[in-house]
This record gives sequence, structure tokens and C-alpha cells, in this order.
Amino acid sequence: MRPIAPAAVAALALAAGGCATFIRGSTQSLTIDSLPGAATVSLSNGERCSTPCVLKLKRKHPVAVELCKPGYRQALTQVRSELGSAGAVRMAGNALIGGLIGVGVDAASGAAKDLNPNVLAVLLVEETPGCTAPAFPAVPENGQTPEEYARAKGKGKR
Repeated sequence: MRPIAPAAVAALALAAGGCATFIRGSTQSLTIDSLPGAATVSLSNGERCSTPCVLKLKRKHPVAVELCKPGYRQALTQVRSELGSAGAVRMAGNALIGGLIGVGVDAASGAAKDLNPNVLAVLLVEETPGCTAPAFPAVPENGQTPEEYARAKGKGKR
């Protein structure tokens, strides 16, 4: 029985390390909506959808967002990646318990962060002719390029 105890303690320590990563995950669903609906949403990471939509994104990367709908002014905004309260609590717990490896894992994975705002709700303003050709906005600082996003998304499908 004694040899099993150290193995169990080691397994528990590894499982507890990276607590936010384990509990919250490194991705978050981002909801985007507009009034009126059916606007084309283009993200700086190369993702595109039509409102209302929900996208699963990495917590650690901010994204620039463009909404485009004919007859309405183009809307540009940014979704920030910020230390979230739940993630901060779990990172502090990791540090207090001695899980410095867990703190590093949570920081590297972005699990302690939240995308903000989330829900992104945009009121489009009428304008003639308005936005006619949706474009992908520039990648913000620390954001993923479309190539990095596609590569990371491809790894997750395996």
C-alpha cells in the first residue's frame, strides 16, 4: 500500500497544478449580436460568422471585431483578454498551495483570463451606402494572426 501513496500524491499534485486550466479551460465562448441582425462579423484571427453567433476562442488572445451590413455604418471594436476574477482566485490558490507549476500553466494557457466584453452587442447605425465589403480588421497586440489561429484550430480537431 505504501508505494501507491506517493504515486497518488504525485498524481494529485499534477492534477491540481494548472487548476484554472483544468476547471475553466483555455477557451471561452464569445457571443456576438447586432441590431439589426444578419450582419457579417469578421475577427482579426480570420474567423467569420453572421449575427447572432457564438464563437469558441482562446481566452489569452484579444481580437479585433468588425461588423458589416449593407445600408449600415461599419462597426469596429475590440474584445480584450483580461485577468478574470475566477481565474485570479484560482491562480492565487495555486500560488498559496505551492503549485507554482500550476500558476505557470494557467498563465501560459490563458485559463485565468476572460474575453471582455462577452456578450458583444452592437447597435448598427444606418448610413448610405454603408458597409458593402466586409474586411478582416488588423490583429491587435498579442492577438493571433489568421495563420496562427488556423494552425491552433487544426491541432484541436485531431
